[in-house]
Amino acid sequence: MLPWSAELAGRLDHHVVDSTLLRGNPLGDPHERPLMVYVPPGYEDSAAGRIYPTIYVLQGYTGHIGMWWNRAPFRQPFPELADALFAQGDVPPAIVVFVDAWTSLGGSQFLDSPATGRYHSYLRDEIVPWVDARYRTVADRDHRAVTGKSSGGYGAMVTAMLAPDVFGALATHAGDALFEVSARPAFPSLARRLRDMYEGSYEKFLTDFRGRLAGTRDGDLELLEMYAYAAAYSADEDGTVRLPFDATGVAVPEVWARWLAKDPVVMAGQPLYAEALRSMRAIWVDSGDRDEYFLDFGATAFRDAVRAAGGVRRPGAVRALPRRARGDRVPLPARAGLALRTPGRTRQGLTGRTNRSRTDRGAAQAVQEAGQCGRAVGQVAGVL
Repeated sequence: MLPWSAELAGRLDHHVVDSTLLRGNPLGDPHERPLMVYVPPGYEDSAAGRIYPTIYVLQGYTGHIGMWWNRAPFRQPFPELADALFAQGDVPPAIVVFVDAWTSLGGSQFLDSPATGRYHSYLRDEIVPWVDARYRTVADRDHRAVTGKSSGGYGAMVTAMLAPDVFGALATHAGDALFEVSARPAFPSLARRLRDMYEGSYEKFLTDFRGRLAGTRDGDLELLEMYAYAAAYSADEDGTVRLPFDATGVAVPEVWARWLAKDPVVMAGQPLYAEALRSMRAIWVDSGDRDEYFLDFGATAFRDAVRAAGGVRRPGAVRALPRRARGDRVPLPARAGLALRTPGRTRQGLTGRTNRSRTDRGAAQAVQEAGQCGRAVGQVAGVL
């Protein structure tokens, strides 16, 4: 009963997956992982043999699977919004898979890393086959999409490029991209925090952080977030995490180059990944035009990189949507391949990355963002 909960028209199953690939990971994080699988209305009553496309949903930094049910006043969480889309009958039915790739550093960026674990392989080689074996899916890449916001949007972009044999469509909402703009400007302020609070040592920060209630000192999450990204992007084979900046906040060229090699905008310009993008049946890109990490520019740059790569080659599939008034919703046309929306909202921390302002409005805005994601799920389902 609303506002406390809503009865689903479909069904949401809760599972625990025992991962071989995550067993013994460098951080000692659990190898048994929760997994939620949503099946649309009519799944149980379907005629024998009916099979469904699948959409995999990835969370932002700090997100774990239990956070999908965080509620804010006058809003509904993502699973309920997605269910409502399918219940209305305007969206082709699809199975929706909620993937957990949390780590004790706050996230994995959905990559394989010697510092965190094999989270890309976990999704591609374990979760997808696990779902296909237990649910009536259309088990091919043309009927499988990946979507997410913030770090989950990053995961959607790079997963589609790294595994185009597994995923044939992607949707990214304020996904981490254009690192020169979204990440590098933070280096001096983080170097100053390390100097002033922890004698310039990330080891001292991590020891202090792990010994008290998280978030009780200024800069906690910003420092941890940067370290988590470095663990994903620039760890040595022995697991040593290399920071992209020195004690004065200046980028370390050889480390920064490793970051840029994992920037979706840069990746899209490489022949192998450009070919992967050209193979996508649909690509959805959006961001808020007041994103606190300037990922509206990242979204624009990724869109342009996809265009340059020749992505989504169906006639009329690639187009830039006109800028609308702040908050106006611009729908992606049925079977359109690429769009950029700027709905005028920042990303918030309800299902992932924490807003730097950390104000109470974050919860409501995050659930509004969930509405965006839910609509994109509907659009992606329409092309699978």
